[in-house]
Amino acid sequence: MAYAPKPDEIKELRRITGAGMLDCKKTLVETEGDVNNATDILRKKGLAVAAKKSARTASMGLITSYIHLGGKVGVLVEINCETDFVAKTDEFKELTKEIAMQIAAANPLYIKKEDIPEDFLNREKDVQIDRLKQEGDKPENILEKIVEGRMKKFYSEICLLEQAYIKDDSKSIQDVLNDTIAKLGENIVISKFARFQIGD
Repeated sequence: MAYAPKPDEIKELRRITGAGMLDCKKTLVETEGDVNNATDILRKKGLAVAAKKSARTASMGLITSYIHLGGKVGVLVEINCETDFVAKTDEFKELTKEIAMQIAAANPLYIKKEDIPEDFLNREKDVQIDRLKQEGDKPENILEKIVEGRMKKFYSEICLLEQAYIKDDSKSIQDVLNDTIAKLGENIVISKFARFQIGD
């Protein structure tokens, strides 16, 4: 006999993933009530949806501002979607606000890894290699792996999409973006931002 999900389970899965009621119900039946497994399945589906939509042009959207610490930090961010209809939804407005708050709190330098200038990236790699050589107790054959790990940490500090979401560090900003794309059914792109801080 097929598992029959309880309304509370469906509601909770919907809250976590932002997926539709029917998708939540079907996935809970499929996973026999395992919410963690169902969350993973719906997240992967969301990623697949986001990947398909990423090729579509996003030329509508909003510019949102956020002022923090009594006027000491300010952010302007432009986030684009495909239609004016989606730009006016509460979910999209909430996303732009959350992203602006993230930028104010976490101070990224770039939106994505591909935006980092090559010379800046090479300098950072050289610094990490020099540090490892100075530490001196690492076998040569694993140096590259260690540098790779440290560069991943570096990206997660300076690239907005790689950063841990300030409200839920189990998600990256890319995850938050993908969840919203899956929910709203349109490509969404963080185009540019500016962060201002008194004394900077």
